[in-house]
Amino acid sequence: MDPAHLQEALDGRWAHVRRDARENLHDPDMLPVYGESMAEARERVTRAARTLAQSGRVGFGFPKEFGGEADAGGSVTSIEMLAFTDLSLMVKAGVQWGLFGGAVQLLGTRRHHETYLRDIMSFDLPGCFAMTETGHGSDVQQLRTTCTYDPATQTFDLHTPHEAARKDYIGNAAEDGRMAVVFAQLITQGTNHGVHAWLVPIRDEDGNPMPGVTIGDDGPKAGLLGVDNGRLTFDHVTVPRDMLLDRYGQVASDGTYTSSIENETRRFFTMLGTLVRGRVSVGGSAASATKLALDIAVRYGNARRQFAAPGEEREIVINDYLVHQRKLLPALARTYALNFAQAELVSTMHDVQTAVHEHGQEIDEQAQRELESRAAGLKVAQTWHATQTIQMCREACGGAGYLQENRLPHLKADTDVFTTFEGDNTVLLQLVAKGLLTGYRDTFGSLDGWGRIGFVADMVRETVLERTAARALIARLVDAVPGLEDVPMLERGWQLKMLEFREKHALEGAIRRLRKNSTTVSSPTHPMAPFDMFNDVQDHVLKTAQTHIDRIVLEAFVDGVDRTTDPAARTLLDAVCDLYALSTIEADKAWFLEHGQLTPARAKTLTATVNSLLKQLRPHMTTLVDAFAIPADWKAAAILEEEPGRQEAMAARDAELRRQHGAGTPEGTATDLDVPPGQ
Repeated sequence: MDPAHLQEALDGRWAHVRRDARENLHDPDMLPVYGESMAEARERVTRAARTLAQSGRVGFGFPKEFGGEADAGGSVTSIEMLAFTDLSLMVKAGVQWGLFGGAVQLLGTRRHHETYLRDIMSFDLPGCFAMTETGHGSDVQQLRTTCTYDPATQTFDLHTPHEAARKDYIGNAAEDGRMAVVFAQLITQGTNHGVHAWLVPIRDEDGNPMPGVTIGDDGPKAGLLGVDNGRLTFDHVTVPRDMLLDRYGQVASDGTYTSSIENETRRFFTMLGTLVRGRVSVGGSAASATKLALDIAVRYGNARRQFAAPGEEREIVINDYLVHQRKLLPALARTYALNFAQAELVSTMHDVQTAVHEHGQEIDEQAQRELESRAAGLKVAQTWHATQTIQMCREACGGAGYLQENRLPHLKADTDVFTTFEGDNTVLLQLVAKGLLTGYRDTFGSLDGWGRIGFVADMVRETVLERTAARALIARLVDAVPGLEDVPMLERGWQLKMLEFREKHALEGAIRRLRKNSTTVSSPTHPMAPFDMFNDVQDHVLKTAQTHIDRIVLEAFVDGVDRTTDPAARTLLDAVCDLYALSTIEADKAWFLEHGQLTPARAKTLTATVNSLLKQLRPHMTTLVDAFAIPADWKAAAILEEEPGRQEAMAARDAELRRQHGAGTPEGTATDLDVPPGQ
């Protein structure tokens, strides 16, 4: 079948942004250079960033009146596409136009926009996003940097009280940044009003540090050599009052503090919630790197031969081995599933932010919290999947996969940090779980209140799983399945119901354990500290979050299949969706056995069904990566330089395999698989 039909399904709502990137992002500076030094990489990436700014392709997320397009979804999509080129450039661009520019736009007011946005977009004003501290990365509410207002001078005093409070790992800080959005505790009239953000010059026109600002270089990293990460320390730096980004909190000339959001915790999460675009972009960029690794590994697996079958002279293509299919195809299926989940997330983010920032509507707090939770969960899923899959692809390519010229070592090194920046994955899983447990209570981001005796009364009494994508379709499929036993494993409703059951059971189990511990908190004979009450069930809480993510990803995939109009593409996607669902269940087979949802016999049938799906999808492996539509020069992998005639030979071989398995579409129908009777 024509991969273009699959590509159409994958490209989704912002296909025009993807098409423009594929056609126009081909500057040599935008591709990795193997063996370059850190200094050379930084110089090249900065040069590429300037080229990107001049192209006019950095304004998707900015207001139209300042030369942007007011297209939040287009902004994330453009970053996803940039991630196919050089991940250092993606991060550099993300810092400049996503984090730095986004903070000025979304936390500032019109005077900040008029003064700075055009220069930010043109890269005439390189900037930093100075949030993380050496001692406080994940717990942003407890940042130690202070910014204290003095009504006598009508200025703020920005100060780093100790070394652990220095701003660390800050992109653009070591060399290029001239200003920084600095997050600190706002103190005025003797009261701390929590974390806010200021625009702070850090270098003068000649590139020298401003008075009171100390700039350090984080030095060589495992990857992302082209990003100049640095450290910032402030020694009583004077900041004018109007440099406070005061969309959500204002300080009058006499020091009076006002805010439209009185509750400090709600205000904090509202402010950070506006910056969710960065987290969504990291997940999408990890997905791009994963697609690139799979593209390389699948194509290499079509060319590399190893061991001859008895009686055969020619060795066997390694993609024909079941063990190799076991590596690549489930990873491909999960990549497809996450693609559809990311598309749904980006669309939701775009609609929520457009309603507020373009149409002037009030923030829908529940929609915003749900968006933050979904962004956190998918960032976790996509970055861990990238780390695991890129390593697997490296191994699948053997020694060739270890050579820099074949791109995989670069992808491995550059994406490794994705699991801990823009939110440490384990902490983000807790955020997802707390949202599920508390129904998005105001204090869900802090452990404060979790030890209260009355906390359990705030928890849901009946577990109701909110379906995310295609609610009516999902409900119809699930309701059509009477139970979980003796149902064909390729029945979509059974697959959905299995993941729903696991999530519901995990959530209710976590609630029961928390309730049990809460009674111990108040016990006079065996008291439990509030921290221990939560820490004691942390493993269960994280399991709950992971099961939730798996379920919403499957729902998004099911919705994506349902919306695919081309019959052949839909049939193939249906089989890939089966593989995602069943390989997810198989990976946690022990849990389903322990909880009576699989018998030993059905557990064996599950593995047989997965193996049969692998056989069915083997002829379509190249088609599945072709649909990623990654331009040849973006791949920058020497092992993909085809020998004369190899491409034609492999195409002929794939055609013959498809002929044997059913006229160019996946083998048979969902009930024709070669598995035990009744399945």
